[in-house]
Amino acid sequence: MSNASIPAASRPLSAAAAERFAREVAKYPADQAQSAVMACLAIVQQEQGYVSLESEKVVADFLGMPQIAVHEVTTFYNMYNQHPVGKFKLNVCTNLPCQLRDGARALAHLEKKLGIHMGDTTPDGLFTLQQSECLGACADSPVMLVNDRTMCSFMSEDKLDQLIDGLRSASAGGAA
Repeated sequence: MSNASIPAASRPLSAAAAERFAREVAKYPADQAQSAVMACLAIVQQEQGYVSLESEKVVADFLGMPQIAVHEVTTFYNMYNQHPVGKFKLNVCTNLPCQLRDGARALAHLEKKLGIHMGDTTPDGLFTLQQSECLGACADSPVMLVNDRTMCSFMSEDKLDQLIDGLRSASAGGAA
């Protein structure tokens, strides 16, 4: 069985990832290795696409901390994927201030347009739809974050449609 056919989360981390872990740990005093937990989780996600329970154990063992402590970090932050996600991860803010300014409506519109429910991934693997507790831009609501990097503000239904259609087109163009 080739390494490519083994699911990413079932493969051990690469030697390069372990070296990167060590570089992150070296930034802190020797007795505070656990301070590198967020950086190590980001490295796992870059390499494997998400952070599995098995990967959390690897990080915990490397940092000398309980696995539950690593899991608490993974589950607290939206930026760590706990399952495989689509090419485009869409986080819609549904905190109360955003809900009062059409955040819930934006989420419902995306569910309908994509044909999935919040937390799901489209069958083609292109989009994963998630909710966020707060993106810190209440005055710009409805707001969303694309792939944990690009903030989109004032997302009317027309702007949401344009975003989805644009991402689909860009993805199709890149595959051709």
